[in-house]
Amino acid sequence: MDTATYLTRIGYQGSTQPSLENLMEIHRRHVLSVPFGSLGIHCGERITLELPALYRKIVGGRREGFCYEVNGLFSWLLGALGYEVALLSGRVQNIETQVFGPPYDHLILLVELEGRRWLCDVGFGNSFRVPLPLEDGAQAVQENGVFRLAEDQGTWLLQRSPQGSGCDRASEATLYKFTLRRRRLEDFAAMCEYQQTSPSSIFACKSFCSLHLPSGHLTYMGRRLIVTEYTADGERKATTELEEKEIPHVLKGRFGITLSNKLVPKDDRIVPQPQAD
Repeated sequence: MDTATYLTRIGYQGSTQPSLENLMEIHRRHVLSVPFGSLGIHCGERITLELPALYRKIVGGRREGFCYEVNGLFSWLLGALGYEVALLSGRVQNIETQVFGPPYDHLILLVELEGRRWLCDVGFGNSFRVPLPLEDGAQAVQENGVFRLAEDQGTWLLQRSPQGSGCDRASEATLYKFTLRRRRLEDFAAMCEYQQTSPSSIFACKSFCSLHLPSGHLTYMGRRLIVTEYTADGERKATTELEEKEIPHVLKGRFGITLSNKLVPKDDRIVPQPQAD
C-alpha cells in the first residue's frame, strides 16, 4: 500500500503524524470520498478479504465497498500511519424487525490515541462522520444526526437521532451493538461470504451504494436515486426513478464509480433473520 496514494484518493492533504485532529479529518474525508455499497456483488465480482485486492479495488479502481472492505482497508491505512487500531465485531439492528444480525455482521474499528479510545467506522452508510469517544453516554451532534454511545455489562450500543431532532430520545434508533473483544480480519471471512449470498443480507438483496455529502447524503438503490438534504428543520428526501440505461451514468457522475462488468439492478425484499442470542 502507498499511503500517499490512499490519502490522495480521499482528498486528504494534511499532516500524516498521528494526532486526534488528523484522525478526525482523515475519517471525515474518507466518508465523503469512498462510497459504501454492494455493487460488486451485482456485477459478478467475488469479494475476498485480501488487503492488496481491496486496495486495488477501492484506491486504484476508485470503487465502493461494504464494511469488511472499507473498514478493513482503513485499518491498514491507520496502522501504516502509526495509529494503534483494533478490529471489533458488531451486530446491526434491522430497522423494521428490530432483530440484531449475527456475530461478525459488521466490522468496526477502535483507535487508542492520546490516552483515550475512539470508535471509527467509515463503512456503515449514514453513520457518524468523525470518530466518537468510547465513553458511556458520549454524545456527538454531527451534520447528519445526533450519535450516542451507551454501555451495558460489556455490550455497547451505537444510537442515532435524525438531523433536526436535537437530543430527542424518542426519535433515537439503535444502529448496532458490539463488544470490545479484538478480532482479526480473517475472522470475518465467513460472514463476508454470507453477506454476498444470503436472502437475509441487504448486500445480496439490493444493489446499492451511498455517499456522505457536505450537507446531505446520496443513495443509489435498485432503480432509484435518493438525495437527502440536511436542514435546520430536519431531513428532506427526494427520490428519482431511474431507467436501467441511466444507472451507469448516475454511478459515474454522482459517485465517481465506473464498473468493469455489467450491473444487474436489484431491490428484492430481505428475508428477516431469526432472533439470535
